[in-house]
Amino acid sequence: MGRKNTGRKAKESFGGKRNPKHGGRRDERIYITGTVDMTRMGYGFISSDDLEDDVFVAARNLNTALHGDKVKVWLYARRKGARPEGEVVEILERWRTSFVGTLEVMPGFAFLMPDNKNMPFDIFIPTSALNGGKQGQKAVARIVEWKPSSKNPVGEIINVLGEPGLHSTEMHAILAEFELPYTFTEEVENDAARINGEITEKDLSERRDFRDVPTFTIDPADAKDFDDALSLRKLENGNWEVGVHIADVTYYVRPGSLTEEEAKQRATSVYLVDRVVPMLPERLSNEICSLRPAEDKLTYSAVFELDEKAEVLTEWFGRTIINSDRRFSYNEAQMVIDTGEGDMKEQILLLHDLAQKLRALRFAYGAFSFERSEVQFELDENGKPLGVKFRDMGTANQLIEEFMLLANRRVAEYVGKKLRGKTFVYRIHDKPDPEKISNFRTFITRFGYKLTSDENNLPRAMNRLMKEVAGRSEQNIIETIALRAMAKAVYSTDNIGHYGLAFKHYTHFTSPIRRYPDMMVHRLLTAYLKHDDPGNKEKIEKLCDHSSKMERVAAEAERASVKYKQVEFMSDKLGQAFDGVISGVTEWGIYVEIIEN
Repeated sequence: MGRKNTGRKAKESFGGKRNPKHGGRRDERIYITGTVDMTRMGYGFISSDDLEDDVFVAARNLNTALHGDKVKVWLYARRKGARPEGEVVEILERWRTSFVGTLEVMPGFAFLMPDNKNMPFDIFIPTSALNGGKQGQKAVARIVEWKPSSKNPVGEIINVLGEPGLHSTEMHAILAEFELPYTFTEEVENDAARINGEITEKDLSERRDFRDVPTFTIDPADAKDFDDALSLRKLENGNWEVGVHIADVTYYVRPGSLTEEEAKQRATSVYLVDRVVPMLPERLSNEICSLRPAEDKLTYSAVFELDEKAEVLTEWFGRTIINSDRRFSYNEAQMVIDTGEGDMKEQILLLHDLAQKLRALRFAYGAFSFERSEVQFELDENGKPLGVKFRDMGTANQLIEEFMLLANRRVAEYVGKKLRGKTFVYRIHDKPDPEKISNFRTFITRFGYKLTSDENNLPRAMNRLMKEVAGRSEQNIIETIALRAMAKAVYSTDNIGHYGLAFKHYTHFTSPIRRYPDMMVHRLLTAYLKHDDPGNKEKIEKLCDHSSKMERVAAEAERASVKYKQVEFMSDKLGQAFDGVISGVTEWGIYVEIIEN
């Protein structure tokens, strides 16, 4: 498997110590540090900030280094026109030491054959280290030793997952493969259980009271953690007061607690096809902090005065108490919007109208309009997929989305503009790589589309394209490839704005039950409102990096669970013919997206 050229001019040839196999005089060695990108064939490439080109390392010269490891590499002298080549001389940091796979048990010993295609070595397991694992079972092995003279690493079984093919086994295998937890330790559960959810008179005296203001939540029908609510009332001057009320997680989860440390490490909830692996124990996520109807709840709110054009006239941020009047599913709220009838119709219809105006303003300022559909499986009691469809995203979703975006943007603007220079957690999104946009332009020509624009007008051109493809068989694949052409949004203390949303300031404030950066934002905002200075930008930046990494890992795990169910769903359809669209081409085959589902 080759590596693509970076497109940048390579540096001059190195005059380092020449590999004796290559001949020539010997000189002082040159070393670099980098990260291993292992191929299925067993050889690897080292990406390094020290070089513009990746360094090829033959399988025999990896010296037990594995995919993702941080390594020190001796660079061979480079012939003119040849790719950089070298060998690993030291493993500085292992990316991982545990692997998911299938046990092959023989008399006297066993092997774990890893599922991960980037792990080309079976792991030798002494029978004394099987720990209950049996032939053919899926398990997790941890590498405990790997001598340079040995072809295979030696490991021990640390978790037996069960029989392959069973739904519970495969979902746990996905979580284990991405080194994600699927339970909380007893210590963390006990710590959460000790948190007092009772609301005191002192709590009431320190908060704005919104319990008499019409308030509701809109969430998926199967949701249990309701972390945002909306309130609406008309002011005497004819304008509208909109409250965006967010679960006050950081009031209950205190710095230094076991629950806090666990949330910090997880950084995000993980959403597989059949389950949520929460960032916080259910005692908090589904009970104390969840904004359930007809219950007094402590919240952190962004309250806006809007005129009939949806322009923000005044704003207020602070701690509040609410009592939600109604819990809506998205379908229920959509029915109210479509028919004009139902519970709280005045509030929902007015907020819908304001949300559509906010949405129009966003697009007028250059925001992208990607309506990416989510795959949803219908599963039986054993986890077997009975059907698959795209989850509809209607105007009820847009209602919630626009007010969450408004709160996130205005909180970021408050700190970024009014408190200039203060450390804060921003959600940033860079401009796309021009080469990726060029490749996307080429890709869509096979469907008969064109993307003609300069860099400044790209969002509008993209939005026109998305309108063109809407409802067509190629819509999903074009939207998917368009998203891949974009940069990935990340968390950072250095604000560069959010390109996709066309916001100069943006953060994540609205989901502290399921995202740790939102908890950081709540704490920082609280400190600044009290005129405190939490300081330590370096520490916060490290937490931003960790949160961005865990967000990527969670997304990969979610995709893996979807792919597994897609394969399972199609497994009994062998021999049947389907119309499809080629969505990708690799050296080992092609990917086809079936139009029907």
